[in-house]
Amino acid sequence: MADLIFKGLKVWDMSWVGVGPLTARYLADNGAIVIRMDSSKRVDILRISPPFQDGKPGFNNSMFYGDFNCSKLGLGLDMATDEARQVAREMAQWADVVLESFTPGNMAKWGLSYEEVSKDNPGVVMLSTCMQGQTGPRAHYPGFGNLMASNSGYYEITGWPDAEPVPVYGAYTDFIAHRFTTTALIAALDHKARTGKGQYIDVSQFEAAVQYFGPEVLDYTVNGHTSTRAGNTDPLAAPHAAYPCLGEDRWIAIAVETDDEWRAFKGKMGSPDWAEDAKFATLSTRKENENELNQKVAAWTSTWNDKELQYFLQPDIAAGSVQNQSDLYEDAQTLYRGYFVELEHSEMGAVPYNGSQTLFSKTPTTLSKASPCVGEDSRQVLKDCLGFSDQKIDGLVASGAVEITGPNA
Repeated sequence: MADLIFKGLKVWDMSWVGVGPLTARYLADNGAIVIRMDSSKRVDILRISPPFQDGKPGFNNSMFYGDFNCSKLGLGLDMATDEARQVAREMAQWADVVLESFTPGNMAKWGLSYEEVSKDNPGVVMLSTCMQGQTGPRAHYPGFGNLMASNSGYYEITGWPDAEPVPVYGAYTDFIAHRFTTTALIAALDHKARTGKGQYIDVSQFEAAVQYFGPEVLDYTVNGHTSTRAGNTDPLAAPHAAYPCLGEDRWIAIAVETDDEWRAFKGKMGSPDWAEDAKFATLSTRKENENELNQKVAAWTSTWNDKELQYFLQPDIAAGSVQNQSDLYEDAQTLYRGYFVELEHSEMGAVPYNGSQTLFSKTPTTLSKASPCVGEDSRQVLKDCLGFSDQKIDGLVASGAVEITGPNA
């Protein structure tokens, strides 16, 4: 195997929850040495979030946290202590990349601002990610990605026009922003490779999320039209919805855009008499009679198994079974491509992790280890990265500044 893309890159991951950890995991899975700062005193909220292995809550038993933090080494620090803050500063001097997601101003209080770190480590690339950026009237507003999904407009367009806004899944902007942070970091590392100079990156989850609203923002600025809830409809497709299938809570999503696709779809349905009515002949007339159209399509789909119908319609018609989590884990496509990767966790045992989103032919992504318990690798990190003696490490552990749990405690 050729060297991984980021082999030798040193990353000090002081972030938590979603955006920063997911960014660091991408680097780790592609060869970077990523040290994850952790604590049981100020525990990452994902460590107390389900799903838990065997349904038993515990700091080291959450697969939500685990999936975001595999391929990393864990260093436990109590940042309330001067000794831990000094260790954090030394880690920042060791690192090529520093990631953090604290409230704006916290890093400066600890002597870990980019200005301080870059004095002795001018090549460092530091990335800060928070709700709404490091500056501005709302920079210090607390919250999570679900609040930013609301703030940035997603709730306004999710749901039905005659009903209340519907939250999109979870801390949604966490699952958007890390695409931007990862890309920005790679660009900064490319700049450093060419110039030797590091830089500071300030990422707002709010602003990253608005990037996904390009067409809606443009529609407003050009046409004065404000997008709002429209259920499952689409202006350029009909039928376009999730339709019921056989079984409890089983559905299939179908999208028909062109008149040629409509003719193909009619054939798949057996060319029923109702489908030959002129009011369904073109996209514009189908949109005018969409409620009736959806009722007719739903009556047909409700006689089918969702997965069998998906394969019956594809590839002529865009259609996909509405899959739940167990469906995903058993999905023929993900199984064929080996997407889920099983790793041996020191407390949870063998557990599955999400694999790579991209397959590189020359530098294949590798999930190198299961996620760490709190401070699982503290001794190894302090010895290998900072050159601390066993005596010094024992003193830091005794003072409470450094934490070690799991098999290495």
